[in-house]
Amino acid sequence: MAEKYYITTPIFYPNGKPHIGHAYTVIASDALARFARLDGKDVFFLSGTDEHGLKMKQTADKEGIPPIELADRNSAIFRSMIETLGGSNDEFIRTTEPRHYQASRAIWERMTANGDIYLGSYGGWYSVRQEAYFDEKETTLGEDGVRREPLGSPVEWTEEESYFFRLSAYQDKLLAYYEDHPDFIAPVERRNEVVSFVKSGLKDLSISRSTFDWGVPVPGDDRHVMYVWVDALTNYITAAGYPDTAAEKWRYWPADVHMVGKDIVRFHAVYWPAFLMSAGIELPKRVFAHGFLFNRGEKMSKSVGNVVDPFELVQIYGRDAIRYFFLREVMFGQDGNWSPDAIANRINADLANNLGNLAQRSLSMIFKNCDGAIPAPGAFSAEDAAILEATDALYDIARREMDRQAITKYLDAVWNVVADVNRYFAAEEPWAKKKTDPARMATILFLTAECVRQFAILAQPVMPESAAKLLDLLAVPVEARTFASLGAAGRLKAGTAIPEPQGVFPRYVDPEEPKGKAS
Repeated sequence: MAEKYYITTPIFYPNGKPHIGHAYTVIASDALARFARLDGKDVFFLSGTDEHGLKMKQTADKEGIPPIELADRNSAIFRSMIETLGGSNDEFIRTTEPRHYQASRAIWERMTANGDIYLGSYGGWYSVRQEAYFDEKETTLGEDGVRREPLGSPVEWTEEESYFFRLSAYQDKLLAYYEDHPDFIAPVERRNEVVSFVKSGLKDLSISRSTFDWGVPVPGDDRHVMYVWVDALTNYITAAGYPDTAAEKWRYWPADVHMVGKDIVRFHAVYWPAFLMSAGIELPKRVFAHGFLFNRGEKMSKSVGNVVDPFELVQIYGRDAIRYFFLREVMFGQDGNWSPDAIANRINADLANNLGNLAQRSLSMIFKNCDGAIPAPGAFSAEDAAILEATDALYDIARREMDRQAITKYLDAVWNVVADVNRYFAAEEPWAKKKTDPARMATILFLTAECVRQFAILAQPVMPESAAKLLDLLAVPVEARTFASLGAAGRLKAGTAIPEPQGVFPRYVDPEEPKGKAS
């Protein structure tokens, strides 16, 4: 039976339109899901939208429409963004679905039965944008007289009756869990931040609101709706069939990876495991919090006006190029900068000049000089054997890196060998051996094509369409495109006819750049 693999994006908050930060999470999660499928795993990949809470209510009121109408409209845009980015998610969950109300009520009742929920009253500095309360010491009073929380949104003093979760009772349990499961939070910087936060002391958490009604009603008390994070986090088990633990999808729980942005790591690595412990549900295996993308060095925000539309980026540069760029350019897990120039440089250097050029030159030579079929190789030289060995070794490296969500390091490893094979091809000069040593030419071409085959299979998680085109050019059958066919198991067969090669990675030329300047 195949090993199962359950990966989630956070569910996105659709009170506005998607931006590149949302797209980044989707692209990374999708690459991990595709990698796992190609590796023979039984994958469940979930995304969706988190549709309750005060911000949704306020945005809908401003537009003069019911919150569900806003949720329907904007949720559809997020779903469309995932499709535009090539997302291969198995399900798209919405927190307004009846099954989710059922799951949220069930986990609430389990936490209540465990003695962890009680009614009290609450006063604190509340951020509408973050949907969270902050201690006064976490806030700063600006020169403009506005008090703000650490990420910069305004807070206002709010008092209301509220149900509380006994988070304070879970401080030692969480610290012990982090100690026993050092890989539960990644990367290590995020783990250290979370451990430090929990060590500084946990207060009981307000988990209901009575000042508005757009949310899941609290079981047995319709005056209250659940705090949006209790409801939101529960989506991960709703989709797996909770509370029906006999459901077909429940076998996927616990999740292997919750992929989140670093700004919501506290909710996923502190509140969520505490809720699950209280409800007697197994904890996810890992919460991976990636960094922020800075547009030319500035963090994207609506107020700065540099929020970039992912639909537009795909239209300008192409889906696969955008996927590759963001996963290769910024070390995954860290913050990083990007700009239109950086995208163009990656497309032209890594894709057009490096992998694209290698494939085009070698396959064109095979098509013209080897009767349009993969040639039979002769004996391998030491250089041939070294380059093939380096290519065959890539799967183990890629697997090791992807097991820890080191997506950039997996791509670095592949492209380092792509560059080595390019140098090998240039140094061996197969075109010069056409008349003098055609058998040697055939060996060089066979070996280069075999390396391109493996690069294409390994590139599929990040560039599914482009990699498929490369494999089509090599006449690799669809059933021979998984990782099981890497290395010796799937070697190209001499005599296999190939189609006339076409360029797979066109160079990017800025449409506004004068033609004379394009290189």
